[in-house]
Amino acid sequence: MLNQAASDRQKLANLLNISREQLSYITNADEGCGLIRYGSALVPFVNKFPRKTRLYRLMTTKPGEETL
Repeated sequence: MLNQAASDRQKLANLLNISREQLSYITNADEGCGLIRYGSALVPFVNKFPRKTRLYRLMTTKPGEETL
């Protein structure tokens, strides 16, 4: 889960039993930061990737940044 709108965060919190502290990882989160659900665990992650690389251009999902 990446950054979520307030209404979506509340629904996710109820559905997945996410604590307030865990919600902070999907509230106003930077790009590439959030929570991963692995089994019953919610694990915070930071996935920063250098933008000026060929691999970034191949992997990006941002419109206008992709190249083939």
